[in-house]
Amino acid sequence: MVTPTESQPGWEPLAAFPKLAQWALLLALSGAFYFFIEWIQMPAAGLIGPMIAGVIAGTHGATIRIPLPVFAASQGVIGILIAATIEPQILGTIAADWPLFLAFTMATLAASTYLGWQISRWRILPGSTAIWGSSPGAASVMVIMADAFGADFRLVAFMQYLRVMLVAAVAAVTAAFIVPGASVTIAEPEFFPRLDPFSFGPTLMLIAAGAFFGKLLRLPSPYFMGVLILSLVAHFGAGVDFQLPPWLLLAGYAGIGWSIGLNFTRPIVRHAARALPQVVGSIVLLLCFCAGIGFLLSQTLGIDFLTAYLATSPGGMDSIAIIAAAAGNVDMSFILAMQMARFFIVMIFGPMIARFLAKTTPE
Repeated sequence: MVTPTESQPGWEPLAAFPKLAQWALLLALSGAFYFFIEWIQMPAAGLIGPMIAGVIAGTHGATIRIPLPVFAASQGVIGILIAATIEPQILGTIAADWPLFLAFTMATLAASTYLGWQISRWRILPGSTAIWGSSPGAASVMVIMADAFGADFRLVAFMQYLRVMLVAAVAAVTAAFIVPGASVTIAEPEFFPRLDPFSFGPTLMLIAAGAFFGKLLRLPSPYFMGVLILSLVAHFGAGVDFQLPPWLLLAGYAGIGWSIGLNFTRPIVRHAARALPQVVGSIVLLLCFCAGIGFLLSQTLGIDFLTAYLATSPGGMDSIAIIAAAAGNVDMSFILAMQMARFFIVMIFGPMIARFLAKTTPE
């Protein structure tokens, strides 16, 4: 395998543009892709739209980069978002049937890890990149952690968000087939809501403080992990509520998307295109495996198949939650509990698994 290099020449017209013009073009492209993805009702438009725009700009010679404070704040927003989704009833659901959750979660993790390991062994993607790219956690978090542990986060992002789109499309079709009339469209929240100083204020302070302590303690993915840990302590220990208005969440998604996309180069894009058939094949295999796990789960617990299928679908958690809410006749608490259990297991054991398996694969 030839690892993509950064030195290969290419047509880079944006390199001659003033930085202000580059930012204006990036914003315009991001807006266009965001509204298109929203229009076709695909998930994560706020992240994937800016990421695609960043890829186009980066592969045409853009010299702009996301400032470190903006990058840190964007990761902090994702940390708050994850912490806000964890409620006591979800933890109670996991605790009540933890052996079952552990068994099915580990089965999915084992399958995804094996597929990633095979892609790496076949020299389709380098090192631990394929293993991180196949990890069935929250896509944005997997990209952040892959970068912290030395994998090529651009190729990890390519694998993760391709899987998010395919999984969401299959899950939406499955929900519509099982529950006729189900739609993935739900009411949009108010974009500029009234800010509550008792929840929005602590949210901003936790983003700043968590990023500082994460860096001080030298945590992996310090800006994300620091905010996540501190937010969980504040949420469960002190009953702090968070307010993430849509405009702030969209800004956080855009910051992550741009930081990924602007680092793409033409050799990286060509490498990703060559790997596309094998990556799609691995995603299809993982989807089939998770559907089988879902069927086994529904037979074991006597729950409906759609609930079991959505609970075992390999991410992303936000898009699965939207589809489940639109389907209506499903056990939302069980779905989120299974998704959350897998997220934490991948976040805890993912780095160890990736490092171990990377030693058995050629760079």
